[in-house]
Amino acid sequence: MRQIAVIGAGLMGHGIALVLALGGHRVRLTDSRPETLEQVPDLMASALDTLREAGAVSADWTPARLAEAVQLLPDLAATVAGADLVIEAITENPEAKRSLFGDLARLCPPETILASNTSYLDVFPLIPEEWQARALVAHWYTPPYIVDLVDVVPGPKTDPAVVAEIRDLVTGLGQVPIVLKRFIPGYVANRIQSAISAEVYHLLDEGIASPREIDDAIIHGLALRIPILGHLAKADFTGIELLRHALANASYSPPPARTSSAALDALVAEGRTGVMAGRGFFDWGGRDPADLFRDRDRRLLALKQAMKAVGRMEGD
Repeated sequence: MRQIAVIGAGLMGHGIALVLALGGHRVRLTDSRPETLEQVPDLMASALDTLREAGAVSADWTPARLAEAVQLLPDLAATVAGADLVIEAITENPEAKRSLFGDLARLCPPETILASNTSYLDVFPLIPEEWQARALVAHWYTPPYIVDLVDVVPGPKTDPAVVAEIRDLVTGLGQVPIVLKRFIPGYVANRIQSAISAEVYHLLDEGIASPREIDDAIIHGLALRIPILGHLAKADFTGIELLRHALANASYSPPPARTSSAALDALVAEGRTGVMAGRGFFDWGGRDPADLFRDRDRRLLALKQAMKAVGRMEGD
């Protein structure tokens, strides 16, 4: 059991704290915004209810037990005092992170490990030199208490023993660590998702297909096979020679990476910013966002359990 501090209690931070607590660790959680910290008990209790309903955690995990495992503190120094591991999950703002890392370097003992949950930002130039050997990225995906993937990424000076320690911690949580050789923005899953997004925005902006048609193509075409085979194992079933010919005979070039999309700009201009606003690409019927998140989580858990029962096909 470790003493772990999580800095930032927003969408990712409170979910990571929940995962760590369920994994048997003592957690302290803080946020610079008191109103964000105040929302945490309800958010975590709701997620815990969903996990219990699905049988993903034992029935003795009650909100009271969770409150004992995750201590909410308004003060940064008290949060990190004596912590074996500090996980940074604040906004993707370089200067905010630089300032926090400086504070943490003063407040934490030298043996403390620093892990950043950053998605795209190279945080290593922002971390004080004396902490470089014990700093790395540990990047969870939302919702972290259901999605098992965690990117573990060393910096240029990270001690390999620290990488192994965090990899083992993630494995001990029942999750799946992917250890990269070096930092690249977006890691693996997000980079593949970005490539899909570039094509999707092209299809939307060119008026080739509707949001519903695009999602149907993904759900009924790509998604059915990916959980069982991934992408490269699927290629083996298709046949490598056929794929080699497909590349050689390609008559279409994917769109380049995009910095804007007319479809996105139009939605934002209309205030259609997603589930929290009640509408985005789709109209969510005025449902409470909390209900929508619970519905999403229940479906993800059901799919996750079905995938475990089916199993994946793996070669050597």
